[in-house]
Amino acid sequence: MTFRILVVTGATLFFPGKAIFGQQAERLVTPFEKNENHTATYAEAIDFYKQLDARYEEMSLEEWGLTDAGLPLHVAAISLDGDFDPDSIQKKGKCILLVNNAIHPGEPDGVDATMMLFRDLLQDPAKRKLIEHTVIVAIPMYNLGGVLNRNSTTRANQNGPESYGFRGNSRNLDLNRDFIKCDSKEAQTFNQVFHYWRPDLFVDNHVSNGADYTYTMTLLATQKDKLDPILADYLVKTLWPELNTRMAEKNWPMVPYMNTNGPPETGLYGFLDLPRYSTGYAALFNCIGFMPETHMLKPFRDRVRSTYAFMETLLEVMVRDYWWVRENHDILLFDRAVLKKVDLDWEIDTTQVDSLLFKGYAAKYKPSEVTGFDRLYYDRSEPYEKNIPYYPHFKPTLSVVPPQAYIIPQGFTEVLDRLRWNGLEMYRLTSDVEIPVTQYYIRNYKDRRGPYEGHYLHYDVEVDPVERTALFRAGDVVVFTQQEEGTRFLVSVLEPQAPDSYFCWNFFDGNLDQKEYFSAYVFEDIAAEFLKEHPEVREELEALKKEDPDFASNPRRQLDWVYRHSPWYEPTHRLYPVARLLELKELPLEKEEK
Repeated sequence: MTFRILVVTGATLFFPGKAIFGQQAERLVTPFEKNENHTATYAEAIDFYKQLDARYEEMSLEEWGLTDAGLPLHVAAISLDGDFDPDSIQKKGKCILLVNNAIHPGEPDGVDATMMLFRDLLQDPAKRKLIEHTVIVAIPMYNLGGVLNRNSTTRANQNGPESYGFRGNSRNLDLNRDFIKCDSKEAQTFNQVFHYWRPDLFVDNHVSNGADYTYTMTLLATQKDKLDPILADYLVKTLWPELNTRMAEKNWPMVPYMNTNGPPETGLYGFLDLPRYSTGYAALFNCIGFMPETHMLKPFRDRVRSTYAFMETLLEVMVRDYWWVRENHDILLFDRAVLKKVDLDWEIDTTQVDSLLFKGYAAKYKPSEVTGFDRLYYDRSEPYEKNIPYYPHFKPTLSVVPPQAYIIPQGFTEVLDRLRWNGLEMYRLTSDVEIPVTQYYIRNYKDRRGPYEGHYLHYDVEVDPVERTALFRAGDVVVFTQQEEGTRFLVSVLEPQAPDSYFCWNFFDGNLDQKEYFSAYVFEDIAAEFLKEHPEVREELEALKKEDPDFASNPRRQLDWVYRHSPWYEPTHRLYPVARLLELKELPLEKEEK
């Protein structure tokens, strides 16, 4: 499937006299290499990539859609044969690696590491073998608003660089919570970049917060439970161990990301990789994602070089394993198109515990000079090496059987746009139809008490499925679940009980409001007549009075109860408007052009 939905605002820049790969040329030096406590500014980084693009046919630099900062998002790529068409690349048996940098610009290690890596892949003939079977694509800087908001204070716990960007984007959004809801222009563009390139592997470079320990590099990988079993098995048994071994040989030993409930020796826990996060988003499309998290207290120069080493190591492993990825590509496409069950939420399985050899520092307590109470500190004069509990296993807590298709009323344009950005094949009804479907009533849900990334996120959603005959209008949208790159994503965003569904992110809140009501003095007479005609409802009302004294003493609640059990109560109150089509039917459809 070829995906071309975004209008590119700039084209690849080609200049006469571009160099042939490996041709002797002046070695470009990054700002970091001139000053190891300096991370490149926006202007320095983009100018560096433009210089590479001007010199080498193997290099492509494109401008994609605008960001919230009003600047274009740049996408750089290196392909040895100058082929930058993803369909053609994959038909040649090559893999595609996508790298994202500066999603949190105060964590800039990947910015400088990727600049050096791209330079070396182009200017060092010895590095050529690393990308003989892989095309590397990178977003040099993602959160441009945060990059431009440069300061030296907002990362109070971090050891360099001398100045850096800010976590929030131009709208103060954390972009690593935005991959599903897509409030930002950055995320809207990223969705389309991701589906244009369709990467096999994804790296999103970060810097950690939290405990102190000996390691410079910690690594968060895609939650294996979200991947097809073939891919999960490769990640756990082959790719992760090989990366660990090779990084240790380069003197950059790694451990899993520090997700703890206390000092590390109390145990490490797997990270629930929800789709709002970059690697969780990638997993919906069977792309293995990695989030390198260098340690905030290690010197900036070491963090940058360990990030470089990780990306280089991943390319080294692909030299060996590219054929496996390509050989299994068709199998994975088939598997994800015919999923019979989709897990939507998980929890740590504490009955399964592994042991992890960990090198840390003793966690101790001493009186605080600020508060006088005991405070935690890590004693670097007392390092240790011991096995600690590790809980990487999850068990599903919510699963659904996908329908054959979803039907979405055309008025929900924000939802439909997000499906388009993610490359879904969509059809429009060409005439009105009235058909049997399954829909949900939202029985119960909870809200966050305060705002979270511009929303009041719903959670613990409970639904009651009902079978009903519903009328759909010409122009309403039908999306079939059996798509090469769509089933997991569709189910994760359109099933309202999923933790990152569009319902939870408030795109359907209008359907939670009751739009019609009654005046009590008028409805009293209507209700009395209704109860006379429906004695079974009267019996239920009287039984409820006996069971619930508060209800029995509250005439307004009683009248409201009768209203809700009468034909005057609106049937669409709390009705989730997206319908599930459980059996394929002949429908008057026209495919949307992409």
